Amino acid sequence: MPTTSTDSQVQVIASGLEHPWSVALLADGSFLVTERPGRLRRVSAEGKLSAPISGVPEVFAQGQGGLLDVVLDPDFAHNQRIWLSFAEPGEGGTAGTAVAMATLGTDSLTDVHVIYRQLPKLESPNHFGSRIAFDHNGHVFISQGERNQKDLAQDLEVLQGKLIRLNVDGTQPSDNPFAASPGVRKAIWSYGHRNMQSLAIDPRTGTLWEGEHGPRGGDEVNLPAAGKNYGWPIISNGMDYATNRPYAQTIGMSKPGMESPYHFWQKSPGISGMAFLVDHPGNSWNNSLFIGALADRNLIRLQLDGDRIVSEERLLTDLGERIRDVRVGAHGSVYVLTDAENGQLLRLEAPGVVK
Repeated sequence: MPTTSTDSQVQVIASGLEHPWSVALLADGSFLVTERPGRLRRVSAEGKLSAPISGVPEVFAQGQGGLLDVVLDPDFAHNQRIWLSFAEPGEGGTAGTAVAMATLGTDSLTDVHVIYRQLPKLESPNHFGSRIAFDHNGHVFISQGERNQKDLAQDLEVLQGKLIRLNVDGTQPSDNPFAASPGVRKAIWSYGHRNMQSLAIDPRTGTLWEGEHGPRGGDEVNLPAAGKNYGWPIISNGMDYATNRPYAQTIGMSKPGMESPYHFWQKSPGISGMAFLVDHPGNSWNNSLFIGALADRNLIRLQLDGDRIVSEERLLTDLGERIRDVRVGAHGSVYVLTDAENGQLLRLEAPGVVK
C-alpha cells in the first residue's frame, strides 16, 4: 500500500535547474543533467551548476519536446562518450525524436553524431518519449512516442510508437524481429506503444523493462519482447481525456495477438524514469524498481520477487513535486529530478542506511 517517505532520508544536492529531464551519474561523484529547453550541465558533488556545455544539438523545445535523456556509453571510462535523446526540429514546424552520440569534454561536446531519427517528422508538440538503455550484448534500445497520432503505433512502415533496437555503432542488428520483412522499419523491436518515458535493464537478469503513459488511466509497465504488439490504441486500460470513454479505435482491454500490460495503474501516476536497486542485501529497498510519477507527484517503489511485483510504496509524497527521472548509484543511493522551473536534484537513502 502507498506510504509516505517519513522514514527515508532526503538531501537536496542542487537547485536552480530549469525543467531537468535526465541525470547521469559520473564516477567522481558529479552528475550530468539535461534541461528540457536544450541545456546540458555538469553538477558537482557539492551541487554547483556549471555553465551550459556547448555542442548540444539544436532541439525542438515546444510542448513536451526538448533535450531529454542523457546516459553514459557502456565504455564511458575509456571513450568518454555520452548519448542524448531529444526532439529534433524539421522543416515546416515538424519534429521527431532523435538520438546522438558525443564525446564529453570539460565544457563542450565534440564528435557529435546523430545515430537515430524518428521518421517521418510530424507537426505535433507531444509524445516524444524518450529513454535510452543498453543491454549486455552490444545493443541500445530507444523508446519514443507515437507523437499523439494514435494509429501510427500500429503502422510498421513508420517509427512512431515503436521501441527501437540498434547496435551501439548505430547500425541495425541482423536479428531484429523485422530485419527480413519487406516494407517494415528494420530497427523496430516492439510496437503498439503510446508514450514511453521509462526504460531500464534489470541487472540481475538482463531483462528489459519499459513504462509508458496511458491516456486518462492505464499507465503501464511492459517487458517488451521481440516483434510483439503492445496494443495501443486497439487495447487500452485508459479513456479519452475529453469524454472519459474509450477512444474510437479501442475495442477493450485485451485482444488475441496483442500483449496486455505486465502491470498497470487504473489511475495514471504519469510515469517517467525508471531504475533498479538490486544486489544490496543490507538495504531495505533491495530488489526494488523505482519509477518517477509526474501527475501523482511522488516516487513509486515496486518491491520485486524475481520479476514479480509484490508490493508498491509511494515515497516523496510530502514533497509534492513532479518526479521526472530516477537513477540508482553504485552504493544504493537513489537520485531523482523534480520537473519544475526551479527543479532540484535530490538524493534518497533507505530507512536505516547510515551515510
